[in-house]
Amino acid sequence: MRYLKVLNNKKQPRIVMAVTNDLVTDRRVLRHAAALREAGYAVDLVGRNDLRVRAKKTWRFYAEYNLRLFFRLLRMPCDLVWANDTDTLLASWLAARLRRKALVMDSHEIFPEVPELVGRKGVKRVWQCIERWLMPRCDANLTVCQSVADHYKRTLGVDMAVVRNMSAERGRWDVEHSTPSTQHSPLKTLLYQGAVNLGRGIDWAIDAMERLPQCRLVIAGVGDLYDEMRSYAASKPWAGRIEFLGRVEPDALARLTPQADVGLLMLEDLGLNYRCALPNRVGDFIAAGVPMVVSDMPEMASVVDKYHIGAVIAAPGAEAMAEAIEKVLARPKSSYDFAAARADFDWNQEKRILINIPNNLLNS
Repeated sequence: MRYLKVLNNKKQPRIVMAVTNDLVTDRRVLRHAAALREAGYAVDLVGRNDLRVRAKKTWRFYAEYNLRLFFRLLRMPCDLVWANDTDTLLASWLAARLRRKALVMDSHEIFPEVPELVGRKGVKRVWQCIERWLMPRCDANLTVCQSVADHYKRTLGVDMAVVRNMSAERGRWDVEHSTPSTQHSPLKTLLYQGAVNLGRGIDWAIDAMERLPQCRLVIAGVGDLYDEMRSYAASKPWAGRIEFLGRVEPDALARLTPQADVGLLMLEDLGLNYRCALPNRVGDFIAAGVPMVVSDMPEMASVVDKYHIGAVIAAPGAEAMAEAIEKVLARPKSSYDFAAARADFDWNQEKRILINIPNNLLNS
């Protein structure tokens, strides 16, 4: 298929990015959009807040969302459609092909392997069929880490560019703009940032606080288990040292992260998706100079071990997690050297890979 050489025209080439998430907190999508805008593209975002979807759960949400997204994409001016994750791929592919536009598939994870689909063979098979049918037919594919790229190369024969989850810039902590709940605490701050969902180890962190009287736990994020985890924490005698901040916007999170003493990245081994994960938080904690305690998953553990910037949880559960936290706290925070990690985890390097994708497609 031939595409217009829009980069040689006077008009600004336009990209439409589709995602089912809340765009306020989807930092990977926002970071990609910002980089593409800096490179001279006009970028429009379509997310959950832009489409009036009545269904809230199960397959009905995805069916209605893709239907509404399809008709929205047919109307929006664009030169390239950018599908974020498998749950936007069907509508994006149909609209792009009808309009003879280029299509990019950006896989943030191995979607059919998410914990929520464990044991749901029928639903999982539907998503696998969509990937098997459409991903090889996309004009370009990219993902967050080499493990995910290797999976799709092995199962679908698809070559994927790797644009790792990085912080766009090193976080700076300004005391004048600090969050009141995290200022001047005599306790060490343990920070979990991310979705409060199945398999994220939030219950481990809550239970570990019994053994860590010198610490406070701050949880920044919302999710399916948010209310359940708040109730669980409230039932503990040490509940006063646990704080749930709810949804935190990216700018506020950038101010919050550097003041943590330890960053927590817990994933239970609930399937291939988590085993291959390289979350945003790895790049955030590196940028902010915060040592990490991570689950023993290949991508995360390899970063911590390679650069000696934290500890790996030896076994699932609260006890091993508390031991890892104590190990990190035993070293002064100033003794962790993040220079080598920052040199590797450099967004300026990653965004060159990102920008080359539409450059190559729209000039081909």
